[in-house]
Amino acid sequence: MPLSAFVVKVPAAESIAADLRRRFDPSVALGVPAHITLLVPFMDPALITSEVLARARRVLQRTAPFSFVLGKVGRFPETAYLAPEPAAPFIAMTRALAKEFPEFPPYDGAHDDIVAHLSVAHGNALHAQEAAIELQARLLASGPVQARCTEIALIENTSGQWMDMHVFPLTDPATSLRS
Repeated sequence: MPLSAFVVKVPAAESIAADLRRRFDPSVALGVPAHITLLVPFMDPALITSEVLARARRVLQRTAPFSFVLGKVGRFPETAYLAPEPAAPFIAMTRALAKEFPEFPPYDGAHDDIVAHLSVAHGNALHAQEAAIELQARLLASGPVQARCTEIALIENTSGQWMDMHVFPLTDPATSLRS
């Protein structure tokens, strides 16, 4: 079934994680870049209208662009990930999108908590452990990944590959009030 998702792309993470993601994250083969998911699954792309995009834009425009770092490795049972700091803006955007679109709870409501993360290995506990060890060594050698969130992408998989459907630039609310 075709799906869509709201994500924050993190190209800065590719330098430390691209080869590990190619080896240990099956979503890479489907065109998914390094990212932090805000809301998945979202609606069938065929149902996304200009009104849906306007609602999402209103929600996302409440967040100004912000800087974050990826300096810690985290684990779920079958996943190794980089944890963004601060995590609060990602969690706030996820909650705001879920409130605006309550029929689409994060991860289909499978988890009680929202944990902002950039998956590097997913689907196999041994691979996740191997990736976590390597990520930790890379972070020690190079330091944390510095990144900035300036836009949110709505991606979709109608073709079988994940591609951008719409991009929502973040603007500083104080600046846009003066414009």
